[in-house]
Amino acid sequence: MADALSGASGRLRLSVGAGGAILLALPWILVALDEPFFIGVCVRFLAYGLAAAALDLILGYGGLVSFGQAAFFGIGAYTAGVMIHHATDGSVLLAWPIAIGGSTHALLVLPLAALVAAALAAGIGVISLRTGGVYFIMITLAFAQMVYFIVLSFPQYGGTDGLMLMARNAAPGLDLADETTLYYVSLVALAAFLWFGRRLARSRFGMVLRGARENERRMRALGFAIVRYRLAAFVISGAVTGLAGALLANQSGFVSPDLLSWQRSGEIMVMVVLGGMGTLFGPVLGAVALLLLEEVLQGWTEHWMLILGPLLLGVVLFTRGGLWGALSGERAGDG
Repeated sequence: MADALSGASGRLRLSVGAGGAILLALPWILVALDEPFFIGVCVRFLAYGLAAAALDLILGYGGLVSFGQAAFFGIGAYTAGVMIHHATDGSVLLAWPIAIGGSTHALLVLPLAALVAAALAAGIGVISLRTGGVYFIMITLAFAQMVYFIVLSFPQYGGTDGLMLMARNAAPGLDLADETTLYYVSLVALAAFLWFGRRLARSRFGMVLRGARENERRMRALGFAIVRYRLAAFVISGAVTGLAGALLANQSGFVSPDLLSWQRSGEIMVMVVLGGMGTLFGPVLGAVALLLLEEVLQGWTEHWMLILGPLLLGVVLFTRGGLWGALSGERAGDG
């Protein structure tokens, strides 16, 4: 048993080390291959990987099937977009009680996107976490759709057409209009959350989340305030997902109501299941695999979803622990 655990741990360290080295060198490799366009594509992978890992914190460890992640993802993107929009056209964002304009400062806008998403997650979580099972799923879906239609009701921010961004976030020595800079900022954000998430999962906090997932009644009998733990995890997940949305907005230069749709929540959830729930690293791999498959298959045929569906089913049915489990030997909750 000990030998098996040691082997799995060694494979995990080897997988993470090899993946980290490749990610660090990737922009230079792409430039050397005269394919700098793909740096922006990789930023998209990292942003979705961050959102998927954030969902895994509550889905894989907490057992909370949330269809509200798109609300946090989209609101983070729109927070960055609206701030940039008002900064570039010189208009006022808020006129009362004091006039407040927009900003393109990265060290202001990116944390603000995470903070707004966290506040939204707190509001949704306080209500939805009073329920469980299918009721929790439906309430988070209902809230996500509510946020979607609220965003559509602001024609000054594009309505159904979305909002083009005339600038990108920047800070002294940090210009996110440069794809390579944005890539490394996204990579640092992802690495920081993976480190934090692994530490959190191994802490008392993570143990309580997993215990509540397995036997909520017993954890309540032991005196744990389960709702508080779940709410804290829900808010952390929402904040990180909002940050991922802001990074994606900088990459694409465009924010759309599509980012808030329930289909986006489902797509992020598929990334988690495909990569491996309860591993944090797995959802990142799942995000990359899913987005790559979509890009490749769309180039082959317009009926690409007929191919993608069986492929995803095959991975889920025949690989224990998803793609990450197959590569590293790590199972759900081992982290």
